[in-house]
Amino acid sequence: MKKIIGVAAFAVLGMVALSSCKKDYDCIVDGAAVEGLECIDCKGSEKDAFEVLCTLVGGSVEKK
Repeated sequence: MKKIIGVAAFAVLGMVALSSCKKDYDCIVDGAAVEGLECIDCKGSEKDAFEVLCTLVGGSVEKK
């Protein structure tokens, strides 16, 4: 029983650590990041808007 609790606690801590990772993105055009066009700590609709903007300039979004 102690092992199950320990494994469960480890799994929960791992999920929390991974979910709190930075969510920073660059807009990549022709293999290079566009200076000044980045999204720091993006979430939800902010990331969606950044993806649309990046697509409009002919780029793609990549995680930093």
